[in-house]
Amino acid sequence: MTGNSLLPASDAAQKCGRVAVLMGGMSAEREVSLRSGQAVFNALLDAGVDAIAVDVQQNMIKTLSELQVDRVFNILHGRGGEGGQVQALLSLLEIPFTGSGVTASAVTLDKIINQRLLRGSDIPVPEFIEMPGIEDCEKVIEMLGLPVFVKPTREGSSLGMSPVNKAEELPAAWKKASEYGAVFAEKMIVGAEYTAGYLDRTVLPLIRLETPHEFYDYDAKYEAEDTRYSCPCGLDKSQIEDINQIVLKTIQVTGVRHWGRVDLMMDEQNKFWVIDVNTAPGMTDHSLVPMAAKAVGLSFSQLCLKILSLTL
Repeated sequence: MTGNSLLPASDAAQKCGRVAVLMGGMSAEREVSLRSGQAVFNALLDAGVDAIAVDVQQNMIKTLSELQVDRVFNILHGRGGEGGQVQALLSLLEIPFTGSGVTASAVTLDKIINQRLLRGSDIPVPEFIEMPGIEDCEKVIEMLGLPVFVKPTREGSSLGMSPVNKAEELPAAWKKASEYGAVFAEKMIVGAEYTAGYLDRTVLPLIRLETPHEFYDYDAKYEAEDTRYSCPCGLDKSQIEDINQIVLKTIQVTGVRHWGRVDLMMDEQNKFWVIDVNTAPGMTDHSLVPMAAKAVGLSFSQLCLKILSLTL
């Protein structure tokens, strides 16, 4: 690791001062954020950090302006927490915070903007089209063919997302995604799924994800006990180097800082595609960044302190 990774844990904890762990929020990912936040809060206490847990609910401006802390560990997921709003408020209040800044957060939460940015930088992303209305189902068939995924534009944790293999499934998939706002369709990449954690300018060991579910959905991510995680991921050295280069370029182009996660697919021709970028990934007992960090010898507590110390 780079930066202040050699700072003794006790010194890092002391230098961080009083820390608010922001969790909860009002997005559809509230429950996952509460679980992540409680885990981070306990880990920071174990590391000797003077931490407080803050459940951010309706009045974010009031909550943040009344904080009397030296820095913030932001583990809010989804809109509000990962979309640039909390980052903008903390910047105005001059409170250092973990994770990406306003622009990177806003860009990566909006999947259409993110995909356009990556495509413009020659980073492989699946073909996609926006679906403003249910009448756009016919356009999906014409432009993308099948199968596709229909997704909300600004939501995470696979919420509102549906695989579509038949044309008659499109209207229901659109309705499900539209409950979360704007909708788009993305060509389905058939193959193996991988995730790459990112920490302090370093790509963590890749993890391969396998689930008996139709896809890696909300239940497979947070509840199921039959999801398989392989780390080492089973790829050869040259393939891992290829993925790592794609991940580092993705991080650079989007402006992600401190930590994050990039999700990828490898198709049947062994080509890698970027599917999603997360700026405040889950930190639950099912989460992937802690799993990857453990593979390089970082305990959960050490990982949380490391992320926090990047604000120093």
